[in-house]
Amino acid sequence: MRDLFGEPSVGANGIDVAGVDEVGRGPLAGPVVAGAVVLDPGRKIRGLKDSKELKPPQREELAASIRERAAAWALGRAEVAEIDRINILRATLVAMRRAVDALAADVRVAYIDGNMAPMIAGCATVTVIGGDAKVPAISAASIIAKVARDAEMVAAAERFPGYGFECHKGYATTRHLAALQERGPTPLHRRSFAPVGDAEAQPALF
Repeated sequence: MRDLFGEPSVGANGIDVAGVDEVGRGPLAGPVVAGAVVLDPGRKIRGLKDSKELKPPQREELAASIRERAAAWALGRAEVAEIDRINILRATLVAMRRAVDALAADVRVAYIDGNMAPMIAGCATVTVIGGDAKVPAISAASIIAKVARDAEMVAAAERFPGYGFECHKGYATTRHLAALQERGPTPLHRRSFAPVGDAEAQPALF
């Protein structure tokens, strides 16, 4: 196992250490998606950093490298209905736990971006504020989660045209808020989020 700000990866005695991060807490629409990554110290991935600091082509290129070169990677998610039922914070923790549980690795320690961690059976957790910029495995997790969620929201734009999902990915931009007021919410919108609840009085197109 490496130190906290080194590279969590395949550890001694076959014990794996994962980095975990999520995307999608803030948007008004779409799921929250978490990534979990165990890096392979023998297959370096250059350029890992907070996904928000990367341009889309850089994220996509790095995501492909992570999927190819990491010792293990997985995604977890919480759907809109779960977010509305249990709230976004709990849904985020659920998505993180699902990502770690889906890893094809013997993960005993997970570094979690932020200051709150899910309960994961058989796995200790360490929270790292700003971890997506400090811990390479967390950076990798943020990248694969961001690329996966963005692709899903671009696809959603074809099913629900006129909302601009391909541009804002569900975040509360001026264009998105205007579309909500004009068209009402789609099935992808989180009713528990105030702007969506306020727009429900509008005639729904879907």
